[in-house]
Amino acid sequence: MRGIGSFAIRRAVWIVTTLWVVYTLSFILMRLVPGGPFDEERNVPAEIKHNIEARYRLDQPMYVQYGEHLWLLVRHGDFGLSYKLGDYSVNGVIAEGFPVSVSLGIFALVFALTLGTTAGVVSAVRRHSLLDNSLMGAATLGIAVPNFVLASLAIVLFVFQLKLLPAAGWGSLRQLFLPAVCLGAPYAAYIARLTRTGMLEVLGRDFIRTAFAKGLSERRVIVRHALRGALVPVVSYLGPATAGILTGSLVLENIFAIPGMGSHFIEAALQRDYTMAMGMVMVYTFLLLMMNTFVDLSYAVLDPRVSIGKL
Repeated sequence: MRGIGSFAIRRAVWIVTTLWVVYTLSFILMRLVPGGPFDEERNVPAEIKHNIEARYRLDQPMYVQYGEHLWLLVRHGDFGLSYKLGDYSVNGVIAEGFPVSVSLGIFALVFALTLGTTAGVVSAVRRHSLLDNSLMGAATLGIAVPNFVLASLAIVLFVFQLKLLPAAGWGSLRQLFLPAVCLGAPYAAYIARLTRTGMLEVLGRDFIRTAFAKGLSERRVIVRHALRGALVPVVSYLGPATAGILTGSLVLENIFAIPGMGSHFIEAALQRDYTMAMGMVMVYTFLLLMMNTFVDLSYAVLDPRVSIGKL
């Protein structure tokens, strides 16, 4: 595609600038919140507490801490040691939890796209039918119910009543199924409504009527001609959906006892573990920026009128 080089340069500059702004704001805000990572240590003499803070350079001015940590991150890609997990590095914790959280997010997003797109297409093709009303009613209910409420209901039904799935843990598809469905269900509802709206708009265009006039089957017209244009609103929603799935996984990982980044993120925020919280924030921010880049590139693929050089 023409313009891919200039797009890559502009997007790389934008990503780096955004990461630096997020890093700076997060660093300042965490230091301004009352309390510190070692304020809750019991029966620790002031001298020992001072030595602990000196080890982690917390006795230095904030601008010195900022410069040292930023230089360590830029030069070595190292977020430093965790303040609350002994000698564990933040990079090590992220390396262990990242594949788990990403796997959960991918399964949830695939489930949401598959179910939502299928339901939206069927509703648009069978407009105003009982099936359409039922699917859109279920989608409205799915949007209204938070994922943690859905998770609680699913555990009661599928774990305690039907005894079909495990309540918690990680390592098998049976353990992955329930949290992925609970995480992806609300976004499947949004995608279903967006797909239905996009499909109805495309079905009313002249080239669709021409395709039907040529004698093409309904299935071929939908799949080969209408679906591509109907997915443009869905692609636009992938950025916010990814953000919602990442933040939603923080809660569900705790509910289902999944050893991902979410549990470490929450603990880091509660215990003022500065380096751990910074590492999690930067990883989540980078994932969102990359997903937005993917969404922008998808526009040029789905809609020939969109030039990648103008993105």
